[in-house]
Amino acid sequence: MSSILPQNHAITSSQRVLSRTCDKIGTIQRRSSQQFRSNISRQFPLFARVYCVSSSSTTKTPPLTEPLLLQPQPANYEPPTPIIKSETSTTVTSNTRSVLNDPSLQSTWAHRAWMASGCTTVLISLAKSATGAIDSHTWVAPIVAGCIGYVLSDLASGIYHWGIDNYGSAKTPVFGSQIDAFQGHHKWPWTITRREFANNLHALARAVTFTVLPIDLLCNDSVVLGFVGVFSGCIMFSQQFHSWAHGTKSKLPPLVVALQDAGILVSRSQHAAHHRSPYNNNYCIVSGAWNEYLDRSKVFELLEMIFFFKFGVRPRSWSEPNSEWTEETETQSLPASN
Repeated sequence: MSSILPQNHAITSSQRVLSRTCDKIGTIQRRSSQQFRSNISRQFPLFARVYCVSSSSTTKTPPLTEPLLLQPQPANYEPPTPIIKSETSTTVTSNTRSVLNDPSLQSTWAHRAWMASGCTTVLISLAKSATGAIDSHTWVAPIVAGCIGYVLSDLASGIYHWGIDNYGSAKTPVFGSQIDAFQGHHKWPWTITRREFANNLHALARAVTFTVLPIDLLCNDSVVLGFVGVFSGCIMFSQQFHSWAHGTKSKLPPLVVALQDAGILVSRSQHAAHHRSPYNNNYCIVSGAWNEYLDRSKVFELLEMIFFFKFGVRPRSWSEPNSEWTEETETQSLPASN
């Protein structure tokens, strides 16, 4: 028994020595590994990628690859005008089509022929009326008849203008082209001032020719002819009076401005009210003398109610103004072309 215990004690002591030796070896290995990693990090440093986020960026101008040369400019040199684009404004470019060159606004030989026939027809009426007055020595009646014709022509222009502004379309028989022109006039009112004379008046001149020429051939009464001559002449030229009402005072002939200020021709300020909401007043375009009375007495509103209850047709003036009534400027409505 005594011989076994010392032997076991020796074995236990050997195990302890071996365990301690292993611990030392592990410690040495760990220290060596740490030292190795430290040496590696010092010799081979790790690089980190850094991202920078900014709300604004600055672009640097690339360096010039060629030297900058300054060349003298001639005395009449004008620098090009920069074009600035904006979301709220329309850019005007040099290739915008000029309205003066628009073929639809220019007179043709057919337009001039109808204009000549219309003017000739009116002059025949006035000439026969004057001749009859000279032969009968009665000047008062033909002059009074002419004045009545002038007054009633303004009323007739207002009724006609009201009708084609509020009823029909481009497909309406006989009056379709006039309806389309007058309704489009609210969207592009400035085009009437760019139309050439015969282009603007030829449709009315054609109507006057067909209506008045038979009267000239069949009637010899100076009073009737005086009325017909003045009335038809004012109706035919009403579109020219209308054009002058859209003109600029500084660009109109002084005589026209004087007649407008005197109330003989429809004034610019009076007709301007027709192109403002609610677009249902100031329809007369010869002298405008009837506008105040017709608007105050609501004659056209009464006619609209009659048409509505009789035929079930609503006039355009009852609807809220939409894009058809909204005026466009010249640069917005003319597309660019080469």
